[in-house]
Amino acid sequence: MSTDLTESGAQPKGEHYVQSLERGLAVIRAFTAQSPTMTLSEVARVTGLTRAAARRFLLTLVDMGYVRTDGRLFSLTPRVLELGYAYLSSAGLPEVAQPHLERLAADLHESSSVSVLDGDDVVYVARVSTSRIMNVAINVGTRFPAYATSMGRVLLAGRPAEEVDAYLEKAELARLTAFTVTTPGRLKSEIERVHNQGWALVDQELEEGLRSVAAPVRDRDGRVVAAVNVSAHASRSSVEDIRRELLPPLLATAARIEADLEISQRAAGHI
Repeated sequence: MSTDLTESGAQPKGEHYVQSLERGLAVIRAFTAQSPTMTLSEVARVTGLTRAAARRFLLTLVDMGYVRTDGRLFSLTPRVLELGYAYLSSAGLPEVAQPHLERLAADLHESSSVSVLDGDDVVYVARVSTSRIMNVAINVGTRFPAYATSMGRVLLAGRPAEEVDAYLEKAELARLTAFTVTTPGRLKSEIERVHNQGWALVDQELEEGLRSVAAPVRDRDGRVVAAVNVSAHASRSSVEDIRRELLPPLLATAARIEADLEISQRAAGHI
């Protein structure tokens, strides 16, 4: 198969490559928060297209409803959001959460994960690891007992009280470390505290040397459907460090994941 180089010479293009599609997308991307409205000449300059080509693309996008014009100025319409909705409506929780985890892990230089509750366990559905701080490697699909993890407590705290009581009646609360909470009464109090404060911090209960903080991820109806966490080694992050430095960006990340999930759910229901 023959290939051509792009204008930068960095990326080969195959016979399948549709240059008109590339140019059409370039016209859409030309509009930014700094330049929400542009003239034909400005669009041509930003995209590198001739005025004639830019005009054809712009008027085609006007006909399709993605761009509006008053005859001189052009701007995007809300319909361009459908392009994003199409992705989000086809993406599940892991796909929605992954870029947010990557950003969080890069900002904090700590590992971050998303999990869901499956029976008595949390199951990891998305993860970004910056370093290995546990004896057991954690990957997507890894399971841990919910009672000894920050994400598990967040997920349990999102369940109705009767479900939590049923869980406590049957759960085997094994002592995994010297710090593990193993009495149903104390664990219930911890879960209630998590419910009230909106986040959970677990200090070396799953494995000695491991501290983690988690926040809930809710769907558009307010139900807790997942949990997101940040983990750190106890030798470099005290409990107070975690509250002060890791918790605020974690809560912000949870809110962003929730926002994208809501868009995904709305898109799935309306497009």
